[in-house]
Amino acid sequence: MRNKSCVIILITLALLSALVQCESEENVDAGSESGSPDSHEGEGCGCAAATRDNVVAKSVDADDAVVEDVEDEEPAVPPKAATLKTAKSTKPAISADDAEADFQRTNQMVKIQAGEFMMGTDVSVAEAYFKADGEGPARKVEMDAFWFDVHEVSNSEYELFVNSTGYVTEAENFGDSFVIEYFLSEEEKEKVEQVVDGAPWWTMVKGTNWKHPHGPDTDLKNRMDHPVIHVSWNDAVDYCRWQGKRLPTEAEWEFVCRSGKQDRLMPWGNKEMPKDEYRMNIWHGEFPDENTADDGYDGTAPVTAFPAQNSYGVKNMVGNVWEWVSDWWTITHSTKKQFNPKGPAQGKDNLVVKKGGSYMCTKAYCYRYRCGARSQNTPDSSAANLGFRCASDDLPSHLAKTNKVPKDEL
Repeated sequence: MRNKSCVIILITLALLSALVQCESEENVDAGSESGSPDSHEGEGCGCAAATRDNVVAKSVDADDAVVEDVEDEEPAVPPKAATLKTAKSTKPAISADDAEADFQRTNQMVKIQAGEFMMGTDVSVAEAYFKADGEGPARKVEMDAFWFDVHEVSNSEYELFVNSTGYVTEAENFGDSFVIEYFLSEEEKEKVEQVVDGAPWWTMVKGTNWKHPHGPDTDLKNRMDHPVIHVSWNDAVDYCRWQGKRLPTEAEWEFVCRSGKQDRLMPWGNKEMPKDEYRMNIWHGEFPDENTADDGYDGTAPVTAFPAQNSYGVKNMVGNVWEWVSDWWTITHSTKKQFNPKGPAQGKDNLVVKKGGSYMCTKAYCYRYRCGARSQNTPDSSAANLGFRCASDDLPSHLAKTNKVPKDEL
């Protein structure tokens, strides 16, 4: 009898072990750190790795794509936060109220009414999530009303800011920024000396900044209505302040993105192409070597492109460019109900949050063009797929008479 009981116990333990193993494998398939769809020979698209302290010398032999750590060089000088400054002329900075634009403005805001939503990802039922990104657990959040930019900040809007204030971005101060090799001219490819460790398609290119988005031999011709890129978190904070606005919190951003559709991947639902229509700008083809541009855009798209992505009439929340938010980075979240959360007082490893994915995202590399997805960079980072939009507690005075939200809501 004892032997029979022991056999039953052993069989039960074996079944439990198999069940645990099965559940573990299912969690990996759902998007855990080791088995998520964000993998390319074990690596992601490298967006979060494109920071100034993570560059290495480009390999001499480009065929094997091997990179080596930079040695015997002077350490980089710690970056200084960008500050609002006037040009060398004696003219005072022009306020957003007095600024005059040469292009049709895309700085409209929409009022987001107060409400509750489930922020983050419920990993127990998620179709896709990234455990390492701190997407879960899902938690109830109550939000006050606020205003939110309809569009990402465009080059024309940012140029107005620079011309009015003489502002100099951190990429301009550093003298370089990150671009993926795909967009560089052959001449600029030969000049590249540094790449991102583990993601060598990301290159550090001298002379790259918001005015020269894909190397010094490129400009903003035919790109004035595209989102401004190569702006750091510090640059974004200063721009929003000039506008009488601020960066949105992560909770505000996600609240707008979801617009009442809980447990949905994208702002409009779960299908990437409802009715076979493109709703966002992401990578089509074999990343990072080929983009078929099936959605109409090889790189960034105009901030006005595609139908509004949710019932608020907001454009390009997912895809196009990553968007800075105000929160410092953490992957630890309480399940208790929160009210207007603003993130931790200090960031882990001096990192801040970005949301929405970009035109470089694909399911195979970076399935983060989802409302609940998130990533991070250092506040001084800038790249060819990183932009922003603003939020505000109240509508700024200079928008009181001109604020007209587009009517192409879903």
